[in-house]
Amino acid sequence: MASPRYSETRARIRPALRLTYVGMWAERITRAFWPFWSVVFVALGLLMLGLQDFAPVEAVWAGGVVTVGAGLWALVSGLRQFRAPLVDEAEARLDARLKGRPLQTLRDAQAIGEADPASRAVWEAHQARMAARAAGATAVAPDLRVSQRDPFALRYIAVLLLATALLFGSIWRVGSVTDAAGNGAALASGPTWEGWVEPPAYTGLPTLYLADQSDQLEIPEGSRITLRLYGEVGALTIAETVSGRTEDLPAASDPAQSFDVATDGQLTIDGPGGRSFDVAVLQDNPPLVQVAEGLEVSAMGEMSFPFRAQDDFGIRSGEAVISLDLAAVDRRYGLARAPEEREDIVVPLPMPITGAREEFIETLIENFSEHPWSNLPVRFTLKVTDDLEQSSEPAEVEMALPGRRFFDPLAASLIEQRRALLWTRENAADVAQVLRAVTHDADNVFRSATQYLRMRTIQRRLETFAAFDMTVEQRDEIAQALWDLAVILEDGDINDALARLQRAQDRLEEAMRNGASDQEIAELMQELREATDDYLRQLTQQAQRDAEQNGQQQGQQQSPGEQMEMSQNDLQEMMDRIQELMEQGRMAEAQEALRQLQELMENMQVTQGQQGQGQGSPGQEAMEGLAETLREQQGLSDQAFRDLQEQFNPGANQGESQGNQGRNGGQGQGESHEGQQGQGQGQNSQGQQGQPGQPGQQGQQGQQQGQGQGEQGLEGQLADRQQALRQELERQRNGLPGAGSEAGDAAREALEEADRAMRGAEDALRQDDLPEAIDRQADAMDALREGMRNLGEMMAEQQQGQGEQGNQQSAQNPTGNDPLGRTPGSEGNMSSNENLLQGEDVYRRARELLDEIRRRTGDSERPDIELEYLERLLDRF
Repeated sequence: MASPRYSETRARIRPALRLTYVGMWAERITRAFWPFWSVVFVALGLLMLGLQDFAPVEAVWAGGVVTVGAGLWALVSGLRQFRAPLVDEAEARLDARLKGRPLQTLRDAQAIGEADPASRAVWEAHQARMAARAAGATAVAPDLRVSQRDPFALRYIAVLLLATALLFGSIWRVGSVTDAAGNGAALASGPTWEGWVEPPAYTGLPTLYLADQSDQLEIPEGSRITLRLYGEVGALTIAETVSGRTEDLPAASDPAQSFDVATDGQLTIDGPGGRSFDVAVLQDNPPLVQVAEGLEVSAMGEMSFPFRAQDDFGIRSGEAVISLDLAAVDRRYGLARAPEEREDIVVPLPMPITGAREEFIETLIENFSEHPWSNLPVRFTLKVTDDLEQSSEPAEVEMALPGRRFFDPLAASLIEQRRALLWTRENAADVAQVLRAVTHDADNVFRSATQYLRMRTIQRRLETFAAFDMTVEQRDEIAQALWDLAVILEDGDINDALARLQRAQDRLEEAMRNGASDQEIAELMQELREATDDYLRQLTQQAQRDAEQNGQQQGQQQSPGEQMEMSQNDLQEMMDRIQELMEQGRMAEAQEALRQLQELMENMQVTQGQQGQGQGSPGQEAMEGLAETLREQQGLSDQAFRDLQEQFNPGANQGESQGNQGRNGGQGQGESHEGQQGQGQGQNSQGQQGQPGQPGQQGQQGQQQGQGQGEQGLEGQLADRQQALRQELERQRNGLPGAGSEAGDAAREALEEADRAMRGAEDALRQDDLPEAIDRQADAMDALREGMRNLGEMMAEQQQGQGEQGNQQSAQNPTGNDPLGRTPGSEGNMSSNENLLQGEDVYRRARELLDEIRRRTGDSERPDIELEYLERLLDRF
């Protein structure tokens, strides 16, 4: 009989005991019936995936028998192995997990010493300790592992198949197994059938349930008919003449049949409840494509080629084939020889991204400017294809292959030679000869040394390739280099307003002479308008800066003969008139109007202030010294370039050195100070070292050393001049103001970089390495410009507090007219309705303009007229 302490303890651990008992049930069911539920999971997974819908009826029957047999065997085997757990077994398992088996101890009785009080006290203490230990018991987890009984993990395969069916199948498909096998209801009610018509996916038409359709059936070609026969096999049969099948025909009584509709015919289901359909096939006509109106070509050669396409159910794809019309090519000059074989150009036609494709208009946008056939007669052939692989009749049009047109004469000649080289490699020698002729008079042809050096490199490589059987890769390399150089020559590296304006005028005039298209002329006119606006804005800002710098002296007006005053509206009207004349085809009058516009712009000058202002600030003096150093460095670079050019074309620079001394060779400052120039010519060059506070001495030194270099022709003289210039830069750097400020420190770092570049140029000159020297001199000039820009920012920061004083100086101008004759309004508005900067921003912008003018003055690659204009501006500061 159990003790009261045992009953009390057992009541306290009843939840843990109950969970242990349930766990033992789960454990024994799992171990006994895992084969049974594995079979169930496999069968259920296959049915949910719809395997019975695709398998033959015989296979479904066989699979069902095997599945049922396996399930019965697993169930019987599980029942034989299963033994229901007892509560005592659960208590024994729980007690076995506790130390000392306290539950069993509580059920024991004292065998000896029961009459001894001491012995009984020890027993009671032991019972109490075991009761406390048993009270802390927790449920024992069941052991559900059956790996020893299933070493091949077949149960996991069953679980995986069921999980896949739950994700990708449907529980409702399980019922279709009765349809595939033939159920008792169908046998009782007699045979029946079902059918579906599924049009091709590209038609976008819905699937039709055949039993709901009329006897006259119209369906698209390629539709798929699916039929299912239920009931006794052979009670219903199928006969059809729409598929066109002659081989591998299935039995007419097959319960499941599918075929594609190819022609008109009949579909008959013979038997009880059968029907007959007259099937008419809706023909899918071939697509159509046409060339639409509105072909456009931009000034950069981008072609917009519109086309129209249509089809019964939609266009799938299309392509444009471009072939050379050799019979229409003007076979002269570089095109006289037979061309090399070249594949036709094939480009895909764009299709609508959204919306229907039955009928649409799209635009083929391509740029064939770099193709050898650019601007040559070609034949465009358009074709489109539908989803039935039917192709349209080709739509052809003959025209010149659109491409970029070059209006710069040198760039146009390079493009012509490039086309001749791509036409056939037999033209390589002729092209090299033409390029050599172009580089003969480099000073009058090229605007920069970089362009000339690139041209010489192309010429020499072309001559080398031509002498050793030029390959296709070498030809393409030369062609790409010619294209890149032509683009540089055409577009240029123009940053300032005046040069950009002159460039736009020259390109427009060249386009008039060459008969450019209306769109090209419109884009060039827009370029001219933008360049004119930039130039007028620059003049206005410079006039405002002059008013602030010169005070009352700015108020003195020039005579009408010294300044051309006109409004921006007048210029706009003139450009509108030019465009109107060109649109009307009156090119002669348009050219005359453009000439008048050029003359007006050339006569437009910024009002000159009076000279002789007092000593500038330290920052101003440093800026002037750096600008003078930059011009000296540019002169040295020009002289090194002429010496390098003389190595390629001996004697090519003879007769030009005297004419170039006015701008190159270190005499840029001498031009701006004629009195100093005259003084420098009467002195010995060795006695002139630029000293602080003596503007113009570097110009005198550069002029005299340039003359000595012209006489001696030695690189050592250039190296000595480079050394002297570097020492002068070091002196200027040591005296640079603005120490401690961010902009001032940045200026010093830039000048240190210029010093290192000058030192490298000096070493290269002493080693007769002129190309390396020119590169290092270019680096030095870039660093000098960066230093001047940082110095200008430092000076602008120092002048931010002078806005009120600048306004007082501006008020001293009684008329306030800017160089275009416009008067300021009440709120900073000009008569052209253009807002100008006011307040402190004026000083910052004025300083930026001054720095930009100094930077451009040191660039000898700019046109002479621009350099003269910039030097006149610098004379006033």
